[in-house]
Amino acid sequence: MYSYMIGKVTDVIGNAIVLEVAGIGYLMNTPNPYSFDFNKEYKVYVYQQIREDEHSLYGFKTVEEKDLFLRLIAVKGLGPKMALPILATGSISGILDAIERENVLYLKKFPKIGEKLAKQIILDLKGKITINIDNTKTSSGYEELLEVMQGLGYKEKEIRGILAKIDTSLSIEDQVKEALKLLLK
Repeated sequence: MYSYMIGKVTDVIGNAIVLEVAGIGYLMNTPNPYSFDFNKEYKVYVYQQIREDEHSLYGFKTVEEKDLFLRLIAVKGLGPKMALPILATGSISGILDAIERENVLYLKKFPKIGEKLAKQIILDLKGKITINIDNTKTSSGYEELLEVMQGLGYKEKEIRGILAKIDTSLSIEDQVKEALKLLLK
């Protein structure tokens, strides 16, 4: 089993990349293949699926993406080929928020996800996902906002649910105002 590979992206084929590691090109299915730059070195977090008729690699830019992918494919009726489009078209925090709030409509917007499967995702994952999205959000400028909101008495879980909806280009005062509006809805 692989954890990650470090190599250069040499090609994009459909919904996959070719990552060259030590002279070998690994074909990896990935949620957003065009987010990788050609001939640039990346650390790609890998999931290997071995089946009787197929050996597949799935690559992710962040550990958080990989963790959410693994949680999604554990849901009954949801395989890797259905989980990739969810990660490609939704933000990690948006997906987690939809699961926690039981937002079936949000989950149904993804390809091949009907009402029954959306409810199954919620049933299987609500309250069970503890993916640490600190690195992705903190580096984007949310650290100060998180501290201020915690100082106002809000729990970290509540705050993380709304972070993706707040514009980091705003001043910290405006970010706090936006956060309060979202939390008081």
